[in-house]
Amino acid sequence: MKIENLGKPLGPTHLTGAQVRPSSMPRSNVGESVQLSPLASTLQKAEAALAQTPEVDSKRVEEIKQAIRDGRFQIDANRIAGGLLAEVRQMLDSQAGHI
Repeated sequence: MKIENLGKPLGPTHLTGAQVRPSSMPRSNVGESVQLSPLASTLQKAEAALAQTPEVDSKRVEEIKQAIRDGRFQIDANRIAGGLLAEVRQMLDSQAGHI
């Protein structure tokens, strides 16, 4: 069996808000206003701050690299094991709530 691409897209490649809105949803009128709760405003500010925060603390990475080079970097196996166990417990608890 041969399937040919006739150059037609299989589905919409770009949808605008007007195309996504179900016909049963009323369109908003010009001049309407929306007020956010203080919590929503705080969340928006937190999201903006997180977006500006780098995922990796480069300064801390350099400090750790230097400590490894100098032989000052200490590994606490008990702390690592405790953290792993806590993560597993949390994962198991969250899965138990879904059963």
